[in-house]
Amino acid sequence: MKIRNPKSRFHIDVKRSDYVLDVGGGHNPHPRANVVVDKFTDTNYHRSGDIKVLKKQKFINADGENLPFKDHEFDYVICCHVLEHVENPVQFLSELFRVGKRGYLETPSLLGEYLFPRESHKWILHEHNDCLYLVDKTKLGFTYGYDLGELIQEYLPTHSIGFKITERTHPNLLSVRIEWENDFKYEIEPTDPEIRKYFSGKWKKEWGSSFFPERTYGQELRASASAFFDILKSVLKSKILKRP
Repeated sequence: MKIRNPKSRFHIDVKRSDYVLDVGGGHNPHPRANVVVDKFTDTNYHRSGDIKVLKKQKFINADGENLPFKDHEFDYVICCHVLEHVENPVQFLSELFRVGKRGYLETPSLLGEYLFPRESHKWILHEHNDCLYLVDKTKLGFTYGYDLGELIQEYLPTHSIGFKITERTHPNLLSVRIEWENDFKYEIEPTDPEIRKYFSGKWKKEWGSSFFPERTYGQELRASASAFFDILKSVLKSKILKRP
């Protein structure tokens, strides 16, 4: 069952006593994970840097589609930007649901994939009415256009407060974030034309409220203020950590 859409991978319901697995931690494992799994140790094709393992974390070289753990061995399973790469998403998700009681999944959103596409991504994903839909990019005839990744993923998050506020007030703009218990609803290669229409063609004006539910000006103001103070806390925290 889907629980909610968290603001980020750091806004998840993990208890201090939970035993936590990160599947596909790669170059950026979640600091809360006790165990980190990764399939590829000799290539960075599917990630942005070398594998990194933090202090007190155990690393295991294993395939996410065949995890070497007992049923419900972990209280919580984290999986960020891996599902879009896998060959068999049904098997992969079944393994996450098998070994974890609860978890968090993050992938590029439909808009994110079009703005900064990756050749290593096999699937393009979109969440609609609490169901995650996956469509094979090759079968879709996906074309790689102008890649805005450096601008949207690196430059603006570093230099633009306005963009940082947008990231926080619309957290599922560029990513799909799902916190779940036991499992969540998903569908591979949906045939419903009402779902397929989102994956190709041209953006339609009426889709705006579906992707980004309307809020009152008061709600927008409160969300923006909260995002601004969150940014301030983040900046102050980073400065404190950099002190000798």
